Amino acid sequence: MTRVAAVDCGTNSIRLLVADADPATGELIELDRRMKIVRLGQGVDRTGRLAPEALERTFAACREYAEVIRELGAERVRFVATSASRDAENREEFVHGVMEILGVEPEVITGDQEAEFSFTGATKELMGRSHVPGPYLVVDIGGGSTEFVEGGEGVRAARSVDIGCVRLTERHLAVDGRITDPPTEDQIAAIKRDVDTALNLAERTVPLTRACRPADGHALVGLAGSVTTVAGIALGLAEYESSAIHHSRITLDQVREITGKLLGSTHDERARIPVMHPGRVDVIGAGALILLSIMERTGAEEVVVSEHDILDGIAWSIA
Repeated sequence: MTRVAAVDCGTNSIRLLVADADPATGELIELDRRMKIVRLGQGVDRTGRLAPEALERTFAACREYAEVIRELGAERVRFVATSASRDAENREEFVHGVMEILGVEPEVITGDQEAEFSFTGATKELMGRSHVPGPYLVVDIGGGSTEFVEGGEGVRAARSVDIGCVRLTERHLAVDGRITDPPTEDQIAAIKRDVDTALNLAERTVPLTRACRPADGHALVGLAGSVTTVAGIALGLAEYESSAIHHSRITLDQVREITGKLLGSTHDERARIPVMHPGRVDVIGAGALILLSIMERTGAEEVVVSEHDILDGIAWSIA
């Protein structure tokens, strides 16, 4: 086995996975998995730059992760940076900071690369299992972008589009730096228009319309914090429990009901939801609405929720 460390730095969160990987058997034994909300993408959609305070939050998390990687003795480390750092004018400042702390250069990957990692991480353990047969449509709803990947044994089509829970919240729900709470009908409609436009763009590459109807055979697999949080709410968990959420199946009706409640609630009401991470309280409404729109477009009656995602795909890429 090879001990690897994978870091995924997105628009909203930065995550670490240290694992022993055996490419011969397809086994990935998790040693440490953790996540911090750093909101690296704070204001990027508006200013085009990474904010100094966002960079410092991210570097603080990197210093913690460097210690974990050293203690566990990972042989190989890969740091992947996604949407926010792709878009920022001052991304070199981010690159130099990460190199100084972790000793590796962050790879600002393309949306297509991001999609392929997500697909590998989400489907590697599903392939060949009769309870979730392929082909798959994998959807990774991030802070700044959403990836769509369709495939079976491998990726057949992939597309990344610039809709994410942070980007759409800042674009449509923030007024003078404050989040409208709860959002107005006009604000919700504006988010829906952006999502519909992005889905139209994604569909030029990836088959979406009615792709997940039972007759068509595609299983919709949903990744990342917006999806797992909605799943935790649907399951009625008293606290966030990864093992219960992983490979749970959440119906379209459940997603529709939860999305309505989230968009109609206040900050304090959302914060009291047991599975809600404090860093998702203001952005979960937009994230849930993206998920709902995708399910309605694809005809999916349910989404299979995976806790294994781009982070696991990154780990496999260096194993």
